[in-house]
Amino acid sequence: MLSVAILAAGKGTRMESSLPKVLHKISGKSLLQRVIDSCVELKPDQIFVIAGHKSNEVQESIPNDKKINVVIQEPQSGTGHAIQVLCREVKNHAGTLLILNGDVPLIRPSTLKRLLYFHDSKNADVSLVTTKKTNPHGYGRVFLKGDFIERIVEEKDCNDLERENPLINAGVYCFNWGKLSKIINTLHSNNNQKEIYLTDTISLLENSLSLEVEDNGELQGINNRIQLSECEESIQNSIKEKHMLNGVTFINKASCSVSEEAEIGKDVIIEANTHIRGNTKINSHCIIGPNSFIENSNVGLNCKISNSTVYDSQIMDYIKIGPYSHIRPQSKISSQSKIGNFVEIKNSQLGEESKVNHLSYIGDSIIGKSTNIGAGTITANFDGQKKYQTKIGKNSSIGANTVFVAPINLGESVTTGAGSVITKDSKDNSLAISRTKQVNIENWGKKKS
Repeated sequence: MLSVAILAAGKGTRMESSLPKVLHKISGKSLLQRVIDSCVELKPDQIFVIAGHKSNEVQESIPNDKKINVVIQEPQSGTGHAIQVLCREVKNHAGTLLILNGDVPLIRPSTLKRLLYFHDSKNADVSLVTTKKTNPHGYGRVFLKGDFIERIVEEKDCNDLERENPLINAGVYCFNWGKLSKIINTLHSNNNQKEIYLTDTISLLENSLSLEVEDNGELQGINNRIQLSECEESIQNSIKEKHMLNGVTFINKASCSVSEEAEIGKDVIIEANTHIRGNTKINSHCIIGPNSFIENSNVGLNCKISNSTVYDSQIMDYIKIGPYSHIRPQSKISSQSKIGNFVEIKNSQLGEESKVNHLSYIGDSIIGKSTNIGAGTITANFDGQKKYQTKIGKNSSIGANTVFVAPINLGESVTTGAGSVITKDSKDNSLAISRTKQVNIENWGKKKS
């Protein structure tokens, strides 16, 4: 039986944040969720998240899964105390207990599987991941006696000689839970931090083993915003290198970010300062950016999106968007269409070969095929209480500065006069015009004060 405990009770004072440390995000996902995801791949029988500081926020962030249980540690008196609380809350201590910190987000499932295999094959009482660091400051030092761990000394309790030891504790433990439960309550807080250390169990167990792994970044803990940024950079480099090897060009890789869920086709060019988030799919031969943001959207073949934002929308093939356009959620832009500069589209469908080239707002609308929307067109969809739809048929020509006061239904091949305010439906092949007759008053001048 495999149980997992994730230590997530700490405040994270050095983050200088009102948010619990484990809820800070890298590449759109919290530190805690990343650790949970790595553990899920091990297919454990149960996962325990040990929360403390702002435990309600931590609990609300955890996905609804009957295998994941939250245990509250109150007060937070150290890692050993956290496991004391767990052992009191959970009566069945059979099998293996894997313990991780919730602020080590890059730990790989393959490393955890390797630890479990090592632990089982050696029939160990406890096995832990260790690594050598050129600068081990801040980490507990691991001291070996032959193949066995003799003791672990926390940084603040080390003397000058002990601090020179480069072998550090990575905070990933694998225990025989039955043997751990027999000695866990004998731990005391007789140390400089006045905390109960989980590491003190090592000297109390007979068969304590070290699995040394290469320090490749996956064991990096997060204690401040600098380390958070370093982990973000590490993940982003990995994601972008994967896409580049699959045929994507980044003009300025360092200025861009891509979510882990995103899919990008071959021969896509990502210009500088472009960010692709969420479950976005970009098909082949697109040029995205510069200065563009796309989230949870599907972009078809041969599209060009420049200096624009796209949220939760579907962009079909051979479409040009931008510069400076805003495609808001639930929009669908059909193939061969063009969205020009300073255009906002919201919850609307544009038919094939339609054009909205300049300075327009199209909201809650259905625009037919091959319709041209003139500069400055507005669909006035909100009356202060409800939103209404505008429908414009195919092959229509909408004059500049037309305002549609929804609900409006225009037929096919309709033309509107520039500057019109359209408040009534219009049939096929008609001209809709609504504006006052121009009046010129001669000899008009401002009075001088």
